[in-house]
Amino acid sequence: MASFSAKTKNELARVLPQKRCCQLAELAALVRMDGTIRLSADQDVAVVIVTENAAVARKIFKLGKTLFDLQASISTHRNTRLKKANLYSIELPAQPGMAEALATLGVELGPEGRLMLRRPETIARQCCRRAYLRGAFLGGGSLNSPEGTYHLEIITRDFFHSQLICELMRHFRLQPKESRRKRWHVVYLKESEQIVDFLNIIGAHSALLDFENVRVYKGMRNAVNRLVNCETANLNKTVDAGMRQLENIALIRDAMGLEKLPRTLKAVAELRLMYPDSSLKELGEMLDPKLGKSGVNHRLRRLEEIADQLRDAAGGSHEKS
Repeated sequence: MASFSAKTKNELARVLPQKRCCQLAELAALVRMDGTIRLSADQDVAVVIVTENAAVARKIFKLGKTLFDLQASISTHRNTRLKKANLYSIELPAQPGMAEALATLGVELGPEGRLMLRRPETIARQCCRRAYLRGAFLGGGSLNSPEGTYHLEIITRDFFHSQLICELMRHFRLQPKESRRKRWHVVYLKESEQIVDFLNIIGAHSALLDFENVRVYKGMRNAVNRLVNCETANLNKTVDAGMRQLENIALIRDAMGLEKLPRTLKAVAELRLMYPDSSLKELGEMLDPKLGKSGVNHRLRRLEEIADQLRDAAGGSHEKS
């Protein structure tokens, strides 16, 4: 069964921007995330882009063909190191127009054949920033199932690129965090609202709805659990208080007799003995004249003070004897 992350990528792989500028932005991100430059002895440039997702591989192939009419091939091999599914390699061999295409995507060769990354000119517009973030997620992103911990991340080996991804996220009022994981730079979101906003930005609308459905269900389930816990705690508190009140009244009855209590306290004590399970409000309704909950509680506290005095007196007499 496909993971939530894989389902999201499959959906995004079917999103093909209508504008050429957005197509360029998305391909630029994919090349930067997963691309490797190969140089021949004659300094001819070839590019290999590797992905674990077949739909993403097809999208890279299609974008390269549509935008630059570049010849390409796709090969498949097993990811034996991690014992996972197939890896898909899209190879753009050395050919006329390759260097110009890479330069357009913000990738070029510097002195002595070193690879240089520069800010692509294709992300000046808001629509292109969305497309670039979509490509970055397709190339190096992952998303936990909302059933578990909320977590979305994009990993890249290039610090400059991680800063660019953060900058683009902030354009949409997101608040990404950064960390290092061995040689990787990780850009991540932990808050569910931020993840929902990001999915909307990159066009993963079906994944967004699934995420929201689970999030709402979890919220309702947590709210019900909190309510049950509160009700249970209140019930336990009420039972404990009732038991303590009965013990206090029984002590007063046995030690001095309820008839020696003031009339108001005697009435409450007798009602509590007769109706041990009644609430304070119900006890107040039985009194003549009726009394509010706070009034009944005050009289029960007075009975507790009398019982404590009797306990102290009994303890003192034991010590003397």
